[in-house]
Amino acid sequence: MTEAADEGFWASVRTELVARQGLLLEETPIVNATRWHRLTTENLNAVRAGLGPRALLTVWPDLQPDVGAILTSLPSEWHIEFVWEAKDGTIRDVVVDETEHQKLAALVADARAARALPLDADERSPLLQAVLPDSDGVLRARW
Repeated sequence: MTEAADEGFWASVRTELVARQGLLLEETPIVNATRWHRLTTENLNAVRAGLGPRALLTVWPDLQPDVGAILTSLPSEWHIEFVWEAKDGTIRDVVVDETEHQKLAALVADARAARALPLDADERSPLLQAVLPDSDGVLRARW
């Protein structure tokens, strides 16, 4: 992954935001450390200003409000990253499989919205992905 999160990338994010009314941004500043942001046309610039340098940015469709439907639509065998927005507005994630269905259901019982993301690289297809260049515009991070 060496595409820069340049103005072209952010223009694509804006286009997706207008079309979808919301997006989910996964910010990975270092391996195995992720922050999640729900993007709207109103908060895009503020979120963008707070992103960490050299972070891998992955854009997904927004969280869905019917958490119960997401839980019941999981296949009989799965290993996923489950992302949800808690009542307090924080966005959390957990990696789980089908053996932890009840635990997951209890964990997200008060969630406002959620999304199940596949872990298998062949099934994992974000809308957009790029890496933040340094403040001088040079892309030094390699993901």
